Order: sequence, then structure tokens, then C-alpha cells
Amino acid sequence: MKKTVLYIAAVLAVSGGLMWQRPMVAHAEPEVIQEAPVSTVLEVAAEEVADEDNGPAPEIQAAKKLEEELAAAEEAAARAAEEAASARQNLVDYALQFVGPYRAGGNDPHTGVDCSGFVRYVMQHGAGISMNRSSGSQATQGHAVNSSQMQPGDLLFYSGGSGINHVAMYIGDGKIVHASTYATGIKISKWNYRNPVKIVSMF
Repeated sequence: MKKTVLYIAAVLAVSGGLMWQRPMVAHAEPEVIQEAPVSTVLEVAAEEVADEDNGPAPEIQAAKKLEEELAAAEEAAARAAEEAASARQNLVDYALQFVGPYRAGGNDPHTGVDCSGFVRYVMQHGAGISMNRSSGSQATQGHAVNSSQMQPGDLLFYSGGSGINHVAMYIGDGKIVHASTYATGIKISKWNYRNPVKIVSMF
């Protein structure tokens, strides 16, 4: 019996050790979840969306503004050129109504006028431009242009060999209107019926 008791004690001791080595309840270790890296493609897309929200890039905005300014300047220049052409034509039309008598020293084309008196009257009343009285002094006004640049309303000055002694107004189509002589009065001629020594624009 003593041996039986010792056997049972030995079995119990072994069983107890195993129980301590192998606990009946196991504790599960927490699972570590690794976060996936953020896609660089998504980051770039997000930046592009942000740029779209803020509008076009500064360089594009500046280029667009410059383009708009140039277009506005071109439009303004075109309007100015159109207004100038209209003013020139109105002046020519005004001058042509006085085709008629010539009078040396005359200042009014209604009663007779000489070349510089005619130009002075027409420029003053047709365009509001003040001119000197003699053709020689009128040639010092405005700014000089050449024959390829002259436009209706420009003034052509002619010389008799000892200085400027005649002035005419260009009316376009290669023609001038001028107070010529007693015999012919205010008439229309070709601009180069004599070689002008100076061409002046008052516009």
C-alpha cells in the first residue's frame, strides 16, 4: 500500500507540473495592423485639384492679361485712326465747297482768297487748327512727311525759286485743292503739277 500511495503522489506531481507548463486558458496576442502607405499619385492629384481651385497659374494669368491689354490697345488705335481719317475727309469736303474766285490778300473764300488765306480759313473753320498767314510761315508748322505718307488734309508747299510762295491741300487720289491764280481761282490739280519742296501734316 505504501508503494501505491507513492505512485499516486508521483503521478499527481507530474500532472501538476504539466498543468503549470500548459495553461488551459490561452491569451491571444493582439494583431498588429500595418497602415498602407499613402499613394503618391493621390497626393499629386490632390495638389492638382488644389491648383484648379485656386485658378490658373500666375504665368497664365499674366499672359492672358497682357493679351487683353494688347487687344484693347489695338482697338483704341484703330478707333483713333478711323476718327483721324474721318476728320481729314470732313476737312477736304469743307475745302472743296469753296472752289471759286481767287483774290490776292483775300482771307475769305466766299469773296475771294489767295493760297495761304484759303488754307488758313479752311484749317481754322474746317478742323479748328490755327495757321499762320503766309505760305512761308505756314510751312514751319506741323510736322514734315513725304509724298508716300501724305494723307487727305496735308499741306503741300511749292517754291518759285526764291523760297516758298504757294501752298495747297491734298485731297487724296493724287490731287490737291488750292487757290491758284486770278484766272483759275480755287481749283483742283494734280499734286505734282509742280514739285513740292515740303509736305506738312497738321494732324
